[in-house]
Amino acid sequence: MVLLRGFLVLIVFFMLGEAARVLIGLPISGGVLGMVMVTATLMVRGRISDELAEASRGLISVLVLLISPGVVGVFFIADQFSGHWMTIAVALVVGTLLSSFTTLWLMKRSAGATVESASHD
Repeated sequence: MVLLRGFLVLIVFFMLGEAARVLIGLPISGGVLGMVMVTATLMVRGRISDELAEASRGLISVLVLLISPGVVGVFFIADQFSGHWMTIAVALVVGTLLSSFTTLWLMKRSAGATVESASHD
């Protein structure tokens, strides 16, 4: 039952994101808007519920299966990208590098804060 409540929370945020996308007319997917909303909510609350943590663990274990359909779908509309492959390749490389550097920087900051707080105790 814990897992179902966690999925319900995720579905509610997904639906809120879809509603915001439709009402405001943003060119961003409802799933992304929902993730931003759940992240903001968790930041304000300062903790994650057991239900949400359990549902997230289950989804993380199958993350590749969740990403694959979108990636495969690109190949069915590849003709629409003709003449834009260099732009797409540059965007993918730059985006990957930026996300990797940002992740490493955040990990270093959070690990540094943990080490500093442990040394002050």
